[in-house]
Amino acid sequence: MELLLVAVGVAIGGMSGFFGIGGGTMLVPTLMMLGFDIKSAIGISVMQMVFSSLYGSWINHRKGHLDLGEGMVIGLGGSLGALGSGWLVKIVPSIVLEVAFVGVVAFALYRFFKAPAHIDENLGHDLPKPVLFMVGAVIGLLAISMGIGGSILLTPILVGLLHYPLKKAVSAGLFFVVFSSVSGFVSLSITGHIDYWHGFLVGISSLAGVHIGIHMASRTGHKRHKSALVVLYIVILSLMLKKILESA
Repeated sequence: MELLLVAVGVAIGGMSGFFGIGGGTMLVPTLMMLGFDIKSAIGISVMQMVFSSLYGSWINHRKGHLDLGEGMVIGLGGSLGALGSGWLVKIVPSIVLEVAFVGVVAFALYRFFKAPAHIDENLGHDLPKPVLFMVGAVIGLLAISMGIGGSILLTPILVGLLHYPLKKAVSAGLFFVVFSSVSGFVSLSITGHIDYWHGFLVGISSLAGVHIGIHMASRTGHKRHKSALVVLYIVILSLMLKKILESA
């Protein structure tokens, strides 16, 4: 089992580094297929996200793909928005949240298609901080209400709506996960829902995957990287639509 978890950690880390996601969307169902219950799977996933997002963000910053100032603004907005997630979940039916999530992803994906083929990598510095903060707040509110890290929403919105450079958007997405995963880790630790040994095993092995994923992303052309992201978003969007139709 340990060797299998190491392999899973490397694979999920690679996806985190390449796509700028936390990896929980893929890791939780994988762990459940391996025999872990849902609560243990979520705890392991959150612990893995702490490892991969912190290490990946450090590498991205060293490579010049992550603007810590803008990333902090988006992340703090996400943290503030997440505070309202409990209220939103309480008053809004699950089906409405799911449809809203699909709608936001679909619209962002459409704008992602329409974004310029090449965007100056320095353009992101011109975006107003209040806009970045509000984007983070809205994503934090919606994403945490859906139980996801939020980067799957952040990247297409930054690129498609705000014309943020792709590689910086991917890096900002992974940095966004730092805020949600650390908060989730503390919360789950307090309530005793963290499997520390298996979480550490998956998390530490994910670091190798993150390194490989970021290296691959930096060597992948804009067009191919964008195409790979589009495929990922379409897969996740399809899974969400399937879930909505099954629960309707």
